[in-house]
Amino acid sequence: MPTRQSVPVLTIDGPSGSGKGTISRLVAEHLGWRLLDSGALYRAVGYAAGAAGLDISDAEAVTRCAQTTKIQFRAAPHDGETRVIVNGHDATDELRTETAGAAASAIASIPSVRKALVDLQLSFRKSPGLVADGRDMGTVIFPDAPYKVFLTASAAERAKRRYKQLKEKGLSVTLATLQSEIEARDTRDASRAVAPLKPARDAVLVDTTGMGIEDVVAKVLAVVNP
Repeated sequence: MPTRQSVPVLTIDGPSGSGKGTISRLVAEHLGWRLLDSGALYRAVGYAAGAAGLDISDAEAVTRCAQTTKIQFRAAPHDGETRVIVNGHDATDELRTETAGAAASAIASIPSVRKALVDLQLSFRKSPGLVADGRDMGTVIFPDAPYKVFLTASAAERAKRRYKQLKEKGLSVTLATLQSEIEARDTRDASRAVAPLKPARDAVLVDTTGMGIEDVVAKVLAVVNP
């Protein structure tokens, strides 16, 4: 029986809107590996904290929330999007909003919250392999991963992608506001004291600006199967 450390891991890190979620899901399907959407864990805790009426700047309260929130991932064959169940509620749509993203970014800067979620993330490393999508998968959670990718794209491109996603969900957003929020989040994520957003030294950088999904998937798969 393989040990956890012997199970191969492909980490896919990058800023918001770089395409990590879509690419990670498609690559995991192609490889037949498990998928970890680490960002969804932080969004889920942020959502649970909001539902409980907590102040997300209250580190102790949010940490307790991270320790007790029940998070499950369920496959949804109809639209291909993995459903995220938070304390028994399907919160997938709520977790994809910019508000949830901002809350996730804020609580991710709390060391005790990150510590509470580390063991949960490590538990996803099971045979036959794991594709781990996030911001510090290759630098902090799985530093020994044999395969690492850092996806990026211009802020303007990422804002356009998110705008399209949110409009398709019927949400009212403006492109200028989205780009401003993305740029602010980039700065916050890259400058935070705990696990700042940056490529692992041994990661392959892939700029997805102007690239189609199939081309990006092919580039990432080439990292695993040169």
